[in-house]
Amino acid sequence: MGSTTSSNGGRAFSRRWVLGAGATTLLTTGLTACGSGGDSGSGGGTLTALVYGDDAVKVQEKAVARFNGSAAAKSAKGTVKLQKIPGTEYPAKLRTAMGSPNAPDVLFNWGGGSIKAYQEADQLVDLTDTIKNDPVLKDGFLPSVLAAGSLDGRNYGIPMRGMQPVILFYNKAVFTEHKLQPPTTWDQLLDNNAKLKKAGITPFALGGSDIWPELMWLEYLVDRIGGPEVFERIKNGDASGWGDPAVLKAAETVRDLIDDGAFGEGFSSVSYVNGGAPAVFAKGKAAMHLMGSWEYSTQLGKFPDFAKNDLGWAAFPTVEGGSGDVRNVVGNPTNYWSVNARTRNKDAAIAFLKDCASEAYAKDLVANGDIPTTSNADALLDAAPNPEFAKFQYEMVEQAPAFTLSWDQAVDPSVQTPMLTEINKLFVGKSTPSRFVSALKELR
Repeated sequence: MGSTTSSNGGRAFSRRWVLGAGATTLLTTGLTACGSGGDSGSGGGTLTALVYGDDAVKVQEKAVARFNGSAAAKSAKGTVKLQKIPGTEYPAKLRTAMGSPNAPDVLFNWGGGSIKAYQEADQLVDLTDTIKNDPVLKDGFLPSVLAAGSLDGRNYGIPMRGMQPVILFYNKAVFTEHKLQPPTTWDQLLDNNAKLKKAGITPFALGGSDIWPELMWLEYLVDRIGGPEVFERIKNGDASGWGDPAVLKAAETVRDLIDDGAFGEGFSSVSYVNGGAPAVFAKGKAAMHLMGSWEYSTQLGKFPDFAKNDLGWAAFPTVEGGSGDVRNVVGNPTNYWSVNARTRNKDAAIAFLKDCASEAYAKDLVANGDIPTTSNADALLDAAPNPEFAKFQYEMVEQAPAFTLSWDQAVDPSVQTPMLTEINKLFVGKSTPSRFVSALKELR
């Protein structure tokens, strides 16, 4: 979801929408010849890579052309053909394809819950040992990003797009006028809130009608209070993890914020997707905005003067008594390539995945306005549309001990919608923190 160009900001919305509305949908029509099938091994031939067909796919198109003309492809006796699927159709068509005789050899995904069903059906290659034994793959990516796409501690994906952490954005003009500093502790955040409300300014913009912006608050609070291990249990299918004290404390903290007016009175009717929340923020009616890194590109497209002059960014603060590291990050680490266990040329598939760690691939991502997740990408970021913001993002993720994948993408697709429903009920006052926890524990 998004990075430093306006087109990527649009991608952010479509990716969330696809997962929320389409991930559990099955199309009854199949795909024509979308894979090689056959037994795993080194059978040669052309492999099919199924990819989300948005504007960023040009990076993958260049990667395929580069690989097909390389010595690695010749050595592995295989080439790759890219099959682009329109974004809104992607999850459903992937599921149809994976159940067909012509399944793709390599498949684009979001990690976590988006691939759990395939992993449980033994349809994916476990890449853990391959990564461990290959210096290019082992050292080529930021560790927190590699880990974020895993399931039960095993790697099934190689990072292949840009990072999208959730960041605490603030209006520098408002902060300067009221002599405020970006909060590094929860007490400082509450103190800022009190001063802003006294001045008639809503502390935080929130697109509550979309629900997923509300999710970001719980993601960070659970991490800061209980550490990343709390949600890791839930991601791996342990619904009792919702009963961890950190989840209840996070829900209580959210209710306290709402009751204290941190988001104003009408946040549940404000949308991010239609530009409502970004406008409230840019016009100084709200001082801060917790949002994915695509907020920069959104503001650059809608309010360019604000983006260039008064948009500030900071990490989410610590919570007193919490066990989560302040360097931890939540959001969308990246997208991943996974390999079908039925591919007839695993060697060629792995060789193709290794191109994602190359400098050429990273440069293509930067040129597209993305922040690569490769370990040496920091040297390339002077070419980014906003080098200062790009470097902040990269260092934030590089230094993160843990990067928690957005909950709605990490959980099983069958859990996504009911989980978001319960989150919204908590925010609009139709549920209490304790009822919220009880409801989530029942999700299977």
